Amino acid sequence: MDHSAPRRARVRAPELTGKGGWLNTGGQQYTLADLRGRIVVLDFWTFCCVNCLHVLDELRELEEKHRDTVVVIGVHSPKFVHEADHRAVVDAVERYGVEHPVLDDPELATWKQYAVRAWPTLVVIDPEGYVVAQHAGEGHVHAIERLVEELEAEHTAKGTLRRGDGPYVAPEPEPTVLRFPGKALLLPSGNFLVSDTTRHQLVELAGDGESVVRRIGSGARGFADGSADEAAFNEPQGLTLLDDGSVVVADTVNHALRRLDLATGEVTTLAGTGRQWWQGSPTSGPAREVDLSSPWDVAWWQDKVWIAMAGVHQLWAYDPADGTVAVTAGTTNEGLVDGPGGEAWFAQPSGLAAAPDRLWLADSETSALRWVEPDGSVHTAVGTGLFDFGHRDGAAGQALLQHPLGVTALPDGSVAVSDTYNHALRRYDPATGEVTTLATDLREPSDAVLVGEDIVVVESARHRLTRLRLPEEAVKVPEVAHRTQREATEVAPGRLRLDVIFQAPAGQKLDERYGPSTRLLVSSTPPELLRGGEGAGTDLSRALELDPAVPEGVLHVSAMAASCDDDPDNEYPACHVHQQDWGVPVRLTETGTDRLPLVLAGMDA
Repeated sequence: MDHSAPRRARVRAPELTGKGGWLNTGGQQYTLADLRGRIVVLDFWTFCCVNCLHVLDELRELEEKHRDTVVVIGVHSPKFVHEADHRAVVDAVERYGVEHPVLDDPELATWKQYAVRAWPTLVVIDPEGYVVAQHAGEGHVHAIERLVEELEAEHTAKGTLRRGDGPYVAPEPEPTVLRFPGKALLLPSGNFLVSDTTRHQLVELAGDGESVVRRIGSGARGFADGSADEAAFNEPQGLTLLDDGSVVVADTVNHALRRLDLATGEVTTLAGTGRQWWQGSPTSGPAREVDLSSPWDVAWWQDKVWIAMAGVHQLWAYDPADGTVAVTAGTTNEGLVDGPGGEAWFAQPSGLAAAPDRLWLADSETSALRWVEPDGSVHTAVGTGLFDFGHRDGAAGQALLQHPLGVTALPDGSVAVSDTYNHALRRYDPATGEVTTLATDLREPSDAVLVGEDIVVVESARHRLTRLRLPEEAVKVPEVAHRTQREATEVAPGRLRLDVIFQAPAGQKLDERYGPSTRLLVSSTPPELLRGGEGAGTDLSRALELDPAVPEGVLHVSAMAASCDDDPDNEYPACHVHQQDWGVPVRLTETGTDRLPLVLAGMDA
């Protein structure tokens, strides 16, 4: 009997199709047949999703190490309407430094063929064109690398592996002063400091918002302290000014907070380790010893630097007095739930603005404007949840935004919202409870700063700052309301068996050293949909009871599994956490399925 090759379920990989065509290939269109002989990793992503951005980053090392055998292909599968716009996908591929081919699939055709249910999902295809693994969520790249090494050995032996250059062709660089800038700050001098995100730098511009005074950061993706020329950032975003005249920078992909001394240009690290926070990591402690996760914006409020921790759907705070960080609000579950800070749910908070009586925040994935009271409680002004968005003015209870990234407190107590995917600047007035539109025809605005009577908008996808007079009159905009374009899964009313599939990677086993290594959390919108089966537990399978009186809704499923290297001789084996959140739209019908399989890692048998 042949023990050399591991036995795997083999399913022929469906063809790659997408109306938007291919990017990063120099104009070439590809089929799976063209990639035969290579190990192909499909990365189903959408550019709004921070977990997808984490995976892009996890993949960089794998791509580099196995560049002559592995071809990573991004399959862009939009959640928001704006993400189905081809120009926006082209921008996102450059913005996030994606150095592999991307198939633009605005109608989710390939997503449906592969039965994908979550962003991000990784699918591995062997050199003969068969699917050999599927992984949802982040934290899987070590497992995929192990599988790649097995496939390299197996297909070298069979003569079916083809080495050589991949299909990636880099686009021509564009000579703009800024490249996808993220956030801006008005300095005491009257100059602007801008995070030049895609170029991994901070740029100081003169008061005209155009002339470069200086650049801070080498411009190469990295993590290094030092002078303005030596320091390195990794996709920096938010900026806030401290009383001592220094600036705190949210260094997003480094999972760190940095400090810029404006006088000397010296950059130091205030918080974070450079590693990404995972479930089970400390949630408070000395700032330089605690892991963070994609800090996207920062604001000085109540004597602390508040942090929009987009990567784990929480707010944290850094206390400069004692050099500590701690969670201030959010449970790490993704969604929209108000209440005391410790019970609130957020969804990729990406913009903060301090007002005397409250901290405003843009909660991007729920297309919401929310605020925190001085007592720590969380409230929502605009927005209803993960699946509804659009451009609608009027009473805040029915108004709609689309993935806003920035908020700006205005002197009259109202707030301006950089409504990113609507290409608009919106305003919410707590006094009247009304939402209006201040300006349109902006291109992915991600932040705005007040300068006297004017507001200066970071027009991210036009690579510039744009100065607007704060208008007296609102702009009239036609109403649009959208729901996420994902087909609901038809399920039978009554009992539904939920199976989260997790197979530990080769050479690993579940980590049972500290009790159960798996965790499953289930809830629903509306809550009445679930008659039974909600809540937390350690078993990855669960019997749910759906109320036949509720015709449709969303099941929220959060799963985690920890696995460790299976080596009895090693006292400290390397361990990895795999985690994913699913929002599964369901419709109850008599002919629907009574089993819902969600693949965390492996294949559903």
